[in-house]
Amino acid sequence: MDIKTMITLNNYRCETDSIGSKNVPQSAYYGVQSLRAAENFHITGLSLHPEIINSLAYIKKACAVTNCEVGLLGKKKAKAIMQACDEILQGKLHEYFIVDPIQGGAGTSINMNANEVIANRAIELLGGNKGDYTLINPNDDVNCGQSTNDVIPTAGKITTLRLLEQVHKQLLRLYQAFLIKSEEFNDVIKMGRTQLQDAVPIRLGQEFKAYAAAVKRDLERIYKAMDEMRSVNLGGTAIGTGLNADTLYLQRIVPVLTKISGVKLMQAEDLIDSTQNLDSFVVVSGAIKTCAVTLSKISNDLRLMSSGPRTGFGEINLPAKQNGSSIMPGKVNPVIPEVVNQVAFNIIGNDVTITMAVEAGQLELNAFEPIIFYNLFQSIDTLAYAAKTFVDNCVMGITANEERCRQLVDNSVGIITAICPHVGYKKASELAKEAIISEKSVRELVLSKGLLGEKDIDRILDPKHMTEPGISGKELLKIS
Repeated sequence: MDIKTMITLNNYRCETDSIGSKNVPQSAYYGVQSLRAAENFHITGLSLHPEIINSLAYIKKACAVTNCEVGLLGKKKAKAIMQACDEILQGKLHEYFIVDPIQGGAGTSINMNANEVIANRAIELLGGNKGDYTLINPNDDVNCGQSTNDVIPTAGKITTLRLLEQVHKQLLRLYQAFLIKSEEFNDVIKMGRTQLQDAVPIRLGQEFKAYAAAVKRDLERIYKAMDEMRSVNLGGTAIGTGLNADTLYLQRIVPVLTKISGVKLMQAEDLIDSTQNLDSFVVVSGAIKTCAVTLSKISNDLRLMSSGPRTGFGEINLPAKQNGSSIMPGKVNPVIPEVVNQVAFNIIGNDVTITMAVEAGQLELNAFEPIIFYNLFQSIDTLAYAAKTFVDNCVMGITANEERCRQLVDNSVGIITAICPHVGYKKASELAKEAIISEKSVRELVLSKGLLGEKDIDRILDPKHMTEPGISGKELLKIS
């Protein structure tokens, strides 16, 4: 054996599993099962979400504490495992989580990656060498009383709850931003439109208040959806029957995990059901999708109202964030609403994937949690980022072109609707057609035909009057 070969071999350790033996880099905290998974699943080229790594660390720490309390794990081993978990929660060792987020095996590769990293770090803390699983074993010690089938769903739910907190925070900011703008624009009269055609006047502030109301509903939906994530099947082990889980461990594990993670959790009433069925993730994905649809619709409105600016609606100005063209000087595009639209399109697609993956579960387990988590975490993250940039780079900087808005109202035939109760639908319809053909204003035609007096028409067409509940019966009789 030459020196080069000896040096190469010295940089590796040999680990064995049920498949056979394999050389693992000596410096690596992962082991043979993680390495096999990394080689099998070159799918996204991405790493696990940092939050699910942290969630796994919370679970493994809670399990070590509980197993120690019930006498299944020695104090020395438990302490080393707990310390390794704490280091992961501090952001260390994340680079050794090498498995792809999308993988076969219902997340076994993710669970074993965590077990091996924690075991090897704990071995070091006890003075041993990585790979010496006689000191701490990834399966027998770190995974004691657990199965991939209760660890991974629980980790997914903890991760989802933590990510939803960020979405909630950003959506609350968006809700408040729309309220601020609704007050700022309260006196700006503009033309309301239905099916992109002139309808009746509305205040710009009313439109923004409606946006705030829609976002508020989304906040409430997401808050309710979070409760779906609090019921976990930890303790159910392989199929929810709790095989190989100590009775006391089963009773204590979820309260211990709640205390250690700071996330309010409860053990599922039926662990078999909770292991079989992942419908709660469809609920969360649905709430995220609904919110994305809301924000996309609002973005559409803002793009329309800011269109032109001279040959479109031109009712509002969006903040100029970057050049809009490589060929047309001075062009500025509505890039922030556009990116919100695109985030929504992606979230809607993710929701379809999540729905199909949840439906595809069979008998006692759903094997498709990796794709569910990959898409759900992406949806939650991107919605939070989209809401943040929407507030910071768009909504708070919107200004109104008040004079332009008023001109469009004055020139619109849509205001004929306000006159309809006083002259009747048929006469109002005739006036509308004549106004369009003659290009005369509604006010001008009503006065020229002597249908209403100047004082009455001015009161009826008063901007604020047209944006609030209708005229009373007494007023109708008075005018008539």
